Amino acid sequence: MARSSYGIGNSAMRRRSNPDLPPPPELPSFTVEAEPDDAPSIVERHAGTGLQRHDAPLNDDSIDEDAAKVVRRLERAGYQAYLVGGCVRDLLLAGRPKDFDVATNARPDDVRALFRNCRIIGRRFRLAHVLFGQGKVVEVATFRRNPTDSDVEDDDDLLIRSDNVFGEAHEDALRRDFTINALFYDLDRKQVLDWCGGMPDILARNIRTIGDPTVRFREDPVRILRAIKFAARLDLGIDPDVYDAMVAQRAELARAARPRIFEEILRLMRAGASHRSMWLLWEIGAMAILLPELSAFLDDEEATDGGSARFFRKMSLLDEKTKESGALDDIVLMTTLLYEPLEEAASGVRDVVGAVNDFLDPVIDRIAMPRRIADGIRRIMFMVPRIIAGRIGRFARTDLFLPALDVAELVLASRGKSTSAIETLRREAMPPAPRQPSTRRGGGGGGGGGGGGGGGGGRRR
Repeated sequence: MARSSYGIGNSAMRRRSNPDLPPPPELPSFTVEAEPDDAPSIVERHAGTGLQRHDAPLNDDSIDEDAAKVVRRLERAGYQAYLVGGCVRDLLLAGRPKDFDVATNARPDDVRALFRNCRIIGRRFRLAHVLFGQGKVVEVATFRRNPTDSDVEDDDDLLIRSDNVFGEAHEDALRRDFTINALFYDLDRKQVLDWCGGMPDILARNIRTIGDPTVRFREDPVRILRAIKFAARLDLGIDPDVYDAMVAQRAELARAARPRIFEEILRLMRAGASHRSMWLLWEIGAMAILLPELSAFLDDEEATDGGSARFFRKMSLLDEKTKESGALDDIVLMTTLLYEPLEEAASGVRDVVGAVNDFLDPVIDRIAMPRRIADGIRRIMFMVPRIIAGRIGRFARTDLFLPALDVAELVLASRGKSTSAIETLRREAMPPAPRQPSTRRGGGGGGGGGGGGGGGGGRRR
């Protein structure tokens, strides 16, 4: 697998150099026109005069009922309220949003006064969480704007004040990262409110920053990883100028908050788009900044005897497994990600644990990998070669045996080897399903509650 060049900036869909990617899903039907030549300038948009309204009658069944209730109640109380951000983006791209967020001109305390089932979270960035059954949360954020010099005071309260500068809807849109994340949905009018040119980018399946991408990535380098995440998970292209800025500013990732880096790496893998994510991370050179050990392994195609092809096959298999069974444990994800270079580091040495530790120590420091994850990787890397060789022993009684089987299965499958022995071990290790108590025909009443103790006369066995 040849690595494609990444510094030219000649195509919004350059990532298509990765073979065997499926076609994107079709968009739902809605009215949107490309921005005209006289589209509002960034100055006009900052002044709030660049609003574009697009008719987008989304199916009511696709909109979370509780989020709609929150919007309606805020509107009845006289406030502006819209669905905003990722949920609007995903609905327009024919996806199913995981979360629905609301933006409003109501202050956090105003929201709490309207909803008894509400709590305020955060100090630097106060948000209202409206709570519903089964742990569901609808997040309600007050419109904010970027602070100006006049908002900044020389006191101990600087961080809190600067992150809670309330503003107008258009100011809130303009402070977001990408145009496709800056769309507001008006439930009453069934229209998308667009101050940033996000709807044409939705139509073009294109990722573009709000403003100069070089500036935006310097402001927050983690946006580079977010661009990769959206491109991979939503099957979007990246605007050439944005792509080139990602390449040019990739070294800025080294100064980003390390826990945020680690969390974003996991997010790249949890959504079932590991293959695309890791390809892009490698292609733009960001992997060499964050995970140089893995990047060097993938670069050295000749020495690793097709190692990059095996790695990306494994990532595709991980994506399939995630889509079938849901996100795997973070320990499994990180061990799967680093398995080949870890295997190479431990090959032919007597002290496998020491070799794994020497490999992991700089990784732990560079991306703030939690101790639980690092310890799990060490244990699984000791177990997997022995599981593959059929030397199970006491491993079957450990808490990480099933996660180790997941890793072993992915490694074997990526190398074209049978996984039947792993499947047998998994069946044997899985606890038996609890038996359902039998019920007598016409038995005593009270069995219909489905959880009240089996009032239908079930017998113990």
